[in-house]
Amino acid sequence: QVQLVESGGGLVQAGGSLRLSCIASGRTLSSLAMGWFRQAPGKKRAFVAGIYWSSGTTYYADSVKGRFAISRDNAKNTVHLQMNSLKPEDTAVYYCSSRSSGSGYFERDYDYWGQGTQVTVSS
Repeated sequence: QVQLVESGGGLVQAGGSLRLSCIASGRTLSSLAMGWFRQAPGKKRAFVAGIYWSSGTTYYADSVKGRFAISRDNAKNTVHLQMNSLKPEDTAVYYCSSRSSGSGYFERDYDYWGQGTQVTVSS
């Protein structure tokens, strides 16, 4: 089992920034990569960004490229999502997730999920 706890959500004005964090505990050695997803009201959960623990290779959804940056701190089993130039359409609950296989772009690739943290961007 891998436990994930997110933090850092909140209310911000459009154009502002937020930094989300996710701390992983438990059987973290089984984790190949981490991902961030988000779910807006009335919509399905969608991929945002991902990163491999070992190489640090990152990948992003087109909607956040150039604005969001994912990073990891292997020593602290922590992943961050730096979100800049936020837009009202970025409003959602953001979830941290862990996977041991798969491509990383789909929910089905991930084995463990955090409880989510709310991000609200006002216009």
